[in-house]
Amino acid sequence: MHKMIIIALSIGLLITASVAASGATDEFQMANKFYQEKDYDSAIRLYESILNQQTESASLYFNLGNAYFKRGDLGHAILNYMRARRLAPGDEDIRHNLEFARQFSRVKMEGVELNPIRIFVASIAGPYRLDTLAWITSVIFVLFMLALIFRYGLGVSNLAVRSSIIATLLLLVISLSLTTFKYRDDFLTRRAVLIAEESPVRTGPNEQSDIELEGAPGLIVEILVESGDYYDVLFENKRRGWIRKDLVAEI
Repeated sequence: MHKMIIIALSIGLLITASVAASGATDEFQMANKFYQEKDYDSAIRLYESILNQQTESASLYFNLGNAYFKRGDLGHAILNYMRARRLAPGDEDIRHNLEFARQFSRVKMEGVELNPIRIFVASIAGPYRLDTLAWITSVIFVLFMLALIFRYGLGVSNLAVRSSIIATLLLLVISLSLTTFKYRDDFLTRRAVLIAEESPVRTGPNEQSDIELEGAPGLIVEILVESGDYYDVLFENKRRGWIRKDLVAEI
């Protein structure tokens, strides 16, 4: 890929976050040292080695994304920023670096259809992990049940109890909606990042099909179906086509 001009931004390391095993921790610190010495290839090899040990963390993916970005590999940088965001959706450094890196894509997805309701819901649920939303929903459900017990089990029928039932029911509906949205968006929707320099998107799942458009490293797509060696993908501007599986990496 063409060499990027790096301007001042927070492409620093997340050093303090935990990495599970002690051996992996040693490798993590050594990889950070390579990164600080600008030996990005060695840093990438060590970060990837930790991932191969079935160890993952937001800091690991974030630092790996930074190393790929510094090396000029936009596709793998955005891929790892997205994986880091999946584990730490509220982290501002991850969000900032992801947004910054996406500006370097040589293909812009124009004409995106914006759904204001979805954007609003995503803005609320986005910063939270699914387990956090599920925990909040469980707490509200318990409060709702307690309010029902006071009203119908103990026969307490004052204004405070009636208001509590209405308030907790409303909060329960909202929290359930946010949790369901988060689950569908994070776990039921398959997304991938284009990582190859040349990424032809075709009208069908074979090499004989016409080229619909030329993709570029760093573009994010939704995987709809798969057939043989191809994915049927949907771009953010709602254009659709078939791309070879080896040209993308699933988040």
